[in-house]
Amino acid sequence: MKKIPFVTKEQLDEITKTYPTPFHIYDEKGIRDNLHRVKEAFSWNKGYREYFAVKATPNPYILQIMKEEGCGLDCATETELMMAKACGFTFPKIFFSSNDTPARAFAYAKKVGAIINFDDITHIKYFEDNVGEFPDTVCCRFNAGGVFKISNFIMDTPEEAKYGFTREQLTEGFRYLVSKGVKHFGLHAFLASNTQTNDYYPALAKILFKVAVELHEETGAKIDFINLSGGVGIPYELDGEPNDIAVIGEGVHKVYDEIFGPAGMTDVAIFTEMGRYMTGPYGHLVTTAIHEKHIYKDYIGLDACAADLMRPMMYGAYHHITVAGKENAPCDHKYDVTGGLCENSDKFAVDRMLPKIDIGDYVILHDTGAHGYSMGYNYNGMLKHAELLLKEDGSVQLIRRAETPADYLATFDFTHIFDDVVKEW
Repeated sequence: MKKIPFVTKEQLDEITKTYPTPFHIYDEKGIRDNLHRVKEAFSWNKGYREYFAVKATPNPYILQIMKEEGCGLDCATETELMMAKACGFTFPKIFFSSNDTPARAFAYAKKVGAIINFDDITHIKYFEDNVGEFPDTVCCRFNAGGVFKISNFIMDTPEEAKYGFTREQLTEGFRYLVSKGVKHFGLHAFLASNTQTNDYYPALAKILFKVAVELHEETGAKIDFINLSGGVGIPYELDGEPNDIAVIGEGVHKVYDEIFGPAGMTDVAIFTEMGRYMTGPYGHLVTTAIHEKHIYKDYIGLDACAADLMRPMMYGAYHHITVAGKENAPCDHKYDVTGGLCENSDKFAVDRMLPKIDIGDYVILHDTGAHGYSMGYNYNGMLKHAELLLKEDGSVQLIRRAETPADYLATFDFTHIFDDVVKEW
């Protein structure tokens, strides 16, 4: 698979006249077109809704695109709930999937009308004791335990995950919630991350649909929706094949008819809460080569670092690299591509074959539209950089300004000891 940037060197020359590198830039048209494909794939289900995972790309301008396309939001924290509220999302378009949840966050979730997804059976009583009456609609998260396989291939080990109810706890929890007057129920599970197979959602759906039928029979609970969560991945590496969302949607449809049809539960809505699949391929981290070093290896130093994209440092994750304007040049130079943190692991690529990189070249890191900027941090006092949106009409909009030293030092402002240096900067 060939990865082609959605911005050219000529475009970057213009953009950087106003917005210097490094920056994350997102492709509005790519995101919207992808959303349309997802909605079409699940259009067979009358109640289908995608709840975009805010943690993937927590920017109000991106969330506004989701809103315009009819999506909801999946939030994990009180701050993300605040973003959802500020962007105009209301019940039933806010889903709250959290764990080790503070009472304050549960209370705020109820206040803004979020569908609360309980992560553990003890959280039910915790909510009741600290918040009070349950909402009419709730969800519970299922941990199937054991090893999750597809065609004898191990996808993940749910029993090692900290999330969710056991099967027995689901029955107990649903019965208690029914006794407390809850009228509408959902079931949720996440069994594997960044899967690159069209079989994942159908396999997960089969598990959840069967459990939903059982829970309805055991407790009388009305199952209104099944949330397949996220886990549909993207191919970061060149030898990967993109998932086919149309095939995935039809696979879920088939299982839906097989299990819910005989059970008379054909009014159950299907929810998804994808993040990576929705925006991942439609973001680039655009940087500039500012140093080269030749010792025991050849290094290219960028003006970005792991503060801008920590996945390579944290996971050893691969992100494809394009040198703008040299897309067709031979990849005959081996580089470690690095950032400026005082950590040897601050490397975007190790022993990567690339075209010859000259100082001043734009170096584009692909697939940073999800879990890119959002995972950034300020180690070494590094500042996070700007986010831009490439609009459908070709214009570019600043959707988050770059951090300044004043931002970094703001939490010390009760001392005022940094006033002079901030003014000097």
